[in-house]
Amino acid sequence: MQALQQKLWRDLLAMKGQILAIAAVIGAGVMVLFLAVTTLDMLERAQQRFYQQAHFGDVFVDLTRAPEHLFPQLQRLPGVQQVQSSVRAPVRLEVAGFEAPIRGLMLSLPEQGLPRLNQLVLLHGHFPAEANEVAITEPFANAHQLQPGDTITAVIQGRLQRLQVSAIVLSPEFIYQLGPADLLPDYQRFGVLWMQRRALAHAFQMDGAFNHLSVSLQRGANPLPVLDALDLVLAPYGSRGSYLRAEQASHRFLTEELEQLSVMAWVLPLLFLGVAAFLLNVLIGRLVRNQLQQIAVLKAFGYSHSALLLHYLQLACVIVVLGVITGIGLGLWAATGLAELYAAYFHFPEMELRVQLRHLALALLVALLAAMVGVFSVLQQVARLQPAAAMRPAVPPQFHQGLAEQLLLRPWLGQLNRIIVRNLLRYPGRSLLSVLGIALSSALLLVGSFQFHALNALLDIQYRHILQMDTQLMLTEASPERVLAEIRAEPGVLAAEAFRMVPVRLHHQRTSYRTVLQGLEARPQLRQLLDQELTPIELPAEGLVLTRYLADYLGLKPGDSVQAELMEGANRLVELPLAAVVDEPVGVSGYMERRALNRLLQEGPAISGVWLLTDPLKRTELQQRLQQRPKIAGISQMADIEQQLRNYIADTLLGMMAILLLMAGSITFAVIYNNARIALAERSRELATLRVLGFERYQVGWVLAGEVLLLTLLAIPLGWLLGTGFAWSLQQALTMDLFRLPFVLEPASFALAALGVLVATVLSLSLMLRRFQQLDMISALKTE
Repeated sequence: MQALQQKLWRDLLAMKGQILAIAAVIGAGVMVLFLAVTTLDMLERAQQRFYQQAHFGDVFVDLTRAPEHLFPQLQRLPGVQQVQSSVRAPVRLEVAGFEAPIRGLMLSLPEQGLPRLNQLVLLHGHFPAEANEVAITEPFANAHQLQPGDTITAVIQGRLQRLQVSAIVLSPEFIYQLGPADLLPDYQRFGVLWMQRRALAHAFQMDGAFNHLSVSLQRGANPLPVLDALDLVLAPYGSRGSYLRAEQASHRFLTEELEQLSVMAWVLPLLFLGVAAFLLNVLIGRLVRNQLQQIAVLKAFGYSHSALLLHYLQLACVIVVLGVITGIGLGLWAATGLAELYAAYFHFPEMELRVQLRHLALALLVALLAAMVGVFSVLQQVARLQPAAAMRPAVPPQFHQGLAEQLLLRPWLGQLNRIIVRNLLRYPGRSLLSVLGIALSSALLLVGSFQFHALNALLDIQYRHILQMDTQLMLTEASPERVLAEIRAEPGVLAAEAFRMVPVRLHHQRTSYRTVLQGLEARPQLRQLLDQELTPIELPAEGLVLTRYLADYLGLKPGDSVQAELMEGANRLVELPLAAVVDEPVGVSGYMERRALNRLLQEGPAISGVWLLTDPLKRTELQQRLQQRPKIAGISQMADIEQQLRNYIADTLLGMMAILLLMAGSITFAVIYNNARIALAERSRELATLRVLGFERYQVGWVLAGEVLLLTLLAIPLGWLLGTGFAWSLQQALTMDLFRLPFVLEPASFALAALGVLVATVLSLSLMLRRFQQLDMISALKTE
C-alpha cells in the first residue's frame, strides 16, 4: 500500500493545476450551499426563539369595532388557548428635522402588566406609564436617531399631540416592519408605536371596544374550526375575516425569504457541483486511460481491485476535501456579511450565526456525493480491467476518411488546421466531452448575467410602464368621491385618479388566497394594467382581473368563476367571473372597475386613496397642503418606493449574484484550463513529433491552441442553449409573492457569456503555451 500512497502523491503533484481548478469548482458549490444553510438556520432559530418568548399569536382578526363584553365568549371557543384584544389605528407622525410625511400605526398596551400575546422586548427605557408616553420600534428609532425622552408629534383624528418616547422595543408582529400597501420596509416614513389602552381608545372613540384580536391555539387544535367560529361571532362587528399566522404580513415575508434561501441551497449548488462531477469524471477518466499499463502491472503484482479502487477514490477525495475547505471558508465569510444585511431588514432580539457540525457534514457529504457520481463509471473501468489485456501494447488506431472529413478537410484549410480538425473528428467522444464542459461553464456565466438584466427589467416594467404616478395618498377610511375633486383642485396636481382597496380572500376549489382587491378606473392612466406584450388593457364593466401568478396559484383561467370573500363593508361571499389576467412582476392583487367594486360592497362611490401626477416645481408646497388634511393617513412618493426596492435588491440579490458571477467566472477558467492541460498532456508526443519533423515552435503551438479555440467556439452556442435552460429553471424556482423575475435574456448576457469563455481560453492558453515552451521532446518521444 505504501507504493500506492507514493503514486497518489506523485499524481497529485503532477496534476496540481488541474486539481486546484476542480477544487475551485467544488469550493464554489460548497460556498453557496454552506452560505444558504447557515443563514437559513440562523433566521429559523431566531424566529422560533422570538416567537416562543413573545408568545406570538396563531390567529388574527381585524374588524371595525367590537364590544369588550365578547371577550369571555371568545375565550371559551373550542381550541382557543388565549385571546387578546387591542386597539390599533393609523396616525400621521412628525419628527423634528425630517420634512417628509411619516405614516404611523398606533397599537394599545394593557393598562396593567404586559400583553399575554405578542409581547414586546424592551431594549431601552420603560414601558409607557403616562397617557402621552409611547414605545417605538427599534428600526424607526434608529432611522430618526430617537432615544427615550425624545418627543415626536402625532396627528390623531386631526389633532396634534406631542408624545414622549419612553421605550424602544421589538415586536414579533413587526420583525419585518412593513407599512400598509408597501412592498418593502421604509423605517423613515413608517413607524409603529404603542401607548396605553385607555388613552388610545379615548382618542379614537373606542372606549370599551376593540378592533383587533390575537388568538393562540391549544396544542394540536385544528385551526379551521376556530377560524369559522371567530368569523361567526365577529361578523356583525365588521370583521375582515380571521387569518392564520401564515398570512400575517411580517411572518409571510420572512417565510418567503426562508423559502428563497431554501431554493438557493439546492438549485445553485446543484449547478456548480454538477460541473465539478463532470470535470472529475474527465480528469480521472483520462488519468486511468493514461495509466492502464501501470494498473495492469499493479494487478499482476497482486494488488486487489479494492486497493486500486480505493487509490483512485483517495485521489477524488483529496480534491473534494480541498474544495470543501475552501468553500466553507468562503461561505463563512459571505454568511457573516449576509447576516449583517439581514439584520437591517429582519429585527430579532438575538440573531446568532453558528457553524454547526451538521452543516459541515452536509457540505462534505454533498460534495463527496457529486464526486462519486463523477468517478463512478471510471471506477467501473478500473475494476473490469484485465492485466494481460492492459499490458499488451495498444493496437494502433485505424483511420479512414469519413464523410465529415470529406466535407470539412479542404486544401485551403492548410496542413496545420487539417491536423486540428482531423484530431477532433477522430476522437469524437473526447471532443464532445470537452465541448460540454466548456458549454457548462459558459451557461453559468449566462445565468449570472441573466439575473442582473432580469432585475433591471423588473424595475423598468414596474416603475416605467405600470406605475405612472409620482405620489400615492392613502385615506384614513373609505371616503366619498368628492375627496378626489378636492385633491384634484390643489395647486400642482396635473392628474389624479382614485382607487378603492378592500381585503379579500379568493377561493377556487380547495385553494384560497388572501390578498387585496383594487378598484380602478375602467381605463386607468396613472396605474396601468398590462398583458404579456406590455400593452395596457381595459377593465371590464363586471368581472375580476387577476395577476397571472395568482390565477395560476388558484388554478384559474379567463372564463372561470372564482369565489371572493369580501372582508369589508357587507362582508359577503360573491362569485365573480375571471375576465382576464395581467402580467405584473411585483406583488399579487386582484382588480375590478371601481364602481363595480363599490356595488359589490353595497356602498356609494367610495375611494380608499388617490394617485397623483404632480408638478415637480410645486411638489413641496403641495405636500405641505396635503399634510394638513386630516383624512390623509399617508403620503408616499413613488421615487422613494422605487429607491427602497432598488436598495433592497442591491443589498440582497445583487450582492449575492455578484459573488455567484465571480464564482462562475472562476469556474469558466477552471474548466478551460483543465481541458487545455489535459490536451497538452495527451498530445505531447504528437507535438514533439511535429517539432522533430521540422515544424516551427509557433506552428506546433498553433496546433494546441487552435484545437482549444475551436472547441471553445463550438461550445459557446451550446453554452447559450444550456444557460437559457438554467436561467428559466432559476426564474421558476425564485418566483414568489413579493416579486417575480421576468424571463428576459438580453444580447449583453449572451455576449458576456461568450466573452468570459474567450478570455478564460486566452488566459489558459497563455499558461499552456508557456508549459509547451518547456516541453522535453526526448522524454515526450520515448515509447512507453
